[in-house]
Amino acid sequence: MVPKRPQLSERLGFLYCHPWRVQGSSIAGEGTVVQVPELDVVFDLGWCPRISLSSPLVAISHGHMDHVGGLPYWFSQRVFQKMGVGRCVCPKRLERPLMDMMAAWVPIENQETPYQIQGLEHLEETTLKPNVCLRAVEMHHATTALGYAAIEYRSKLRPELAGRSQSELKTLRDRGESITYNMEIPLLAYTGDTQMCANLLRPEFCKSRVVISECTFFEPEHQDRARVGRHLHVDNLPELLEAWEADAVVLIHVSRRSSLESARQRIDDVLGPDDAQRVHLLMDHRRNRQRYDRQCEESGQSSQQPVDEVAADS
Repeated sequence: MVPKRPQLSERLGFLYCHPWRVQGSSIAGEGTVVQVPELDVVFDLGWCPRISLSSPLVAISHGHMDHVGGLPYWFSQRVFQKMGVGRCVCPKRLERPLMDMMAAWVPIENQETPYQIQGLEHLEETTLKPNVCLRAVEMHHATTALGYAAIEYRSKLRPELAGRSQSELKTLRDRGESITYNMEIPLLAYTGDTQMCANLLRPEFCKSRVVISECTFFEPEHQDRARVGRHLHVDNLPELLEAWEADAVVLIHVSRRSSLESARQRIDDVLGPDDAQRVHLLMDHRRNRQRYDRQCEESGQSSQQPVDEVAADS
């Protein structure tokens, strides 16, 4: 008898949340990789899909292997493919252990892989793009953990100077007076693994246009599991959705204990129709594909579905 072919390799989830693509894969306990190409960042690297190589920065939320296991390969492949030395930010406590992990590969491969690793404390920042930084926000998980928020800085005229002429403003500048102030605009936030905590209600999350949030458990009887593992449960979402102003909330890290169908139904039941329509499951390929097709249709462009994806959906 001829054996069956192996199952198709795991497909990457994809959502277009204007103006950003959110793509990758995230299953609780198995692997999380979430890339936002327009912001040049990939959040966590439980493994290393090819798409993640195009982002020059990896933001590691915590040290569990399903979130960090692909990091050495990512460093290596970026150099191998002449894409530049990769840069990683992580909780400060992980800075030395991750460097030790990279050092351990030197005698194995008989070569050194260039890398950059920077540990961050709560509210410390690193540059993403011109005028855009990535800010670390402490989370509450079973181990030291950070969430992250992409913040745009814009220079604005001080309100009390509104209506002043250019000559008056120039006079003030010549005197050495500051006529502008920096305004922070949260763009996109990533919770990483966490239980419900006060920092999830900070402006970095409440004001972001898109929030990528773990939500591991959905069944009512799994609330104890959520507490023990310090993860979010769907019953936490009403409080969060009331505070978060995001147009789109992308849920990741769903446990295999819940089917996508039951998770979606629980979201609808717990949140109601208005808030539920803002919430998307990264790994719900069929629903996300339908949403993308609608977006293309509304914009007047056609979408083309790869042949292997059609086969997988049929």
